[in-house]
Amino acid sequence: MSSPVTFARRVVVTGAASGIGKATAVLLCERGSDVLAVDVDEEGLAGAAAAGAETIACDLARPDDRQRLYDAAGETDGLVNAAGIIRVVPVPEVTEEDWDAILAVNVKALFFLARDFGLRMPGGSAIVNLSSVAGKNNASTEALCYGASKAAVLAITRGLAHYLGPRGVRVNAVLPGITDTPMQDKFLAEAGAIRGVAPEALHEQRLKSVPLQNRGSEPRELADAITFLLSSSSTYVTGQAIAVDGGLVMY
Repeated sequence: MSSPVTFARRVVVTGAASGIGKATAVLLCERGSDVLAVDVDEEGLAGAAAAGAETIACDLARPDDRQRLYDAAGETDGLVNAAGIIRVVPVPEVTEEDWDAILAVNVKALFFLARDFGLRMPGGSAIVNLSSVAGKNNASTEALCYGASKAAVLAITRGLAHYLGPRGVRVNAVLPGITDTPMQDKFLAEAGAIRGVAPEALHEQRLKSVPLQNRGSEPRELADAITFLLSSSSTYVTGQAIAVDGGLVMY
């Protein structure tokens, strides 16, 4: 008789005020995990709190706020790095400030959180980093810096999988495709304005490239994949980049 599937006991979820981070925090609460939901948007954490999560407001680009998070988290065996930002700018107009802002959250904060939590976690723990299909194809050039940051997440994931593997800590990445989130709404509005296309029309154009029923995903579908990687069903999975994108990117 097979053993029941179990999930990480104490999980920190960043970016938990909206979108995939929020959906993941809520789903983990439903599955019995003790969740610490993190976001710079304190009011937005109400949804995770209503599901039973503990919450803390942090700007993860700040070392002192990351230290507050470490102190508040206590003993953990799961981390979901879902916090991220996007700036939608034509390539000739990208500034150094754009680069610095995106890399500070999407790359630097993610690396230090994954490294420092990973070094504190017991064997059998798991880390899931949110990358993106943009980290592979980077086809939406108005978000070139965002795509580059998500490619860096893949490299960090693989490197830490090697480094933390001897400790029994697994590190994987999930790559969302076209997902119904506030970040997608922002991209559609701003990229549509740059291209002279209505957001709705741009959305329909993008969906035509998805092999699976020409549809996008709900955040819950990503949360299911993330929680799988935090479960006893994935104890021999590490260093992987799992695209949950309806076949948008098949490599």
